[in-house]
Amino acid sequence: MKKIILTLACVITLVSNLKADNYQPIAISQLPQEAQTFLSTYFPNSKTSLVRKEIDLLELSYDVIFADGSKVEFDRQGHWTEVDCLTRALPAGIVPAAIGKVIEAQYPQAQPTKIERDHRDTDVKLNNRVELTFNKKHQLIDID
Repeated sequence: MKKIILTLACVITLVSNLKADNYQPIAISQLPQEAQTFLSTYFPNSKTSLVRKEIDLLELSYDVIFADGSKVEFDRQGHWTEVDCLTRALPAGIVPAAIGKVIEAQYPQAQPTKIERDHRDTDVKLNNRVELTFNKKHQLIDID
């Protein structure tokens, strides 16, 4: 029983140490090339406050936080996974055209302020507080 408790304590200590230092500040030049291209294309005049690498147990990602509070997250290859412009509209071209057409048709007065994608779906938040979920084929599947 003592061995089990000691082993468990060691595992907990190891995991907490791994999680304790999971953010590392980096320079923009240390981002993957695709992420650098994305930033120079869609946020050419935005001043960055923080660029950091996040290391979880098996995942690596990057966060770029701008002076106005906007944020972009990238995966290990430099593909964007989340773009959050808080209350202002996302830069043109980030939202896929098919999703943009749905937003324009159903919410003509609204603008997307946040978009988040993963391997299953894409979530879009509009400035009227409506949240839309689209599947991989960019078909609307949920409205909050």
